[in-house]
Amino acid sequence: MKTIYHIATRADWDSAQESGEYRVESLETQGFIHMSQSVDQVLKVANAIYTGQSDLVLLHIDEQKVTPELKYEAPDSNVPAHHYKGELFPHLYGALNVPAVVNVTDFTANPDGKFTQI
Repeated sequence: MKTIYHIATRADWDSAQESGEYRVESLETQGFIHMSQSVDQVLKVANAIYTGQSDLVLLHIDEQKVTPELKYEAPDSNVPAHHYKGELFPHLYGALNVPAVVNVTDFTANPDGKFTQI
């Protein structure tokens, strides 16, 4: 099993469990859901975008169970990219099917608002 990750708000994840699929604004505005392929990428993204947020969970997703198209691409240029070092990020081109999520963990920042572990 290859695990990929997505940072979600608890409210968005709760809604997804009720509907059976996970949708976020980026799917409508950019055409895909942003994912990470490693813990290192998760932390880079979290510290670039989610610093100080406290209502987050980390979705652990079995790549083989994902039904929409998944592409590994450079990060979107609209997202702060100071964390980008040439690696590719998984982008999901459709709503995430809830059964592909194999684990959900609280994703909590340190007291200074930064993320150092999952």
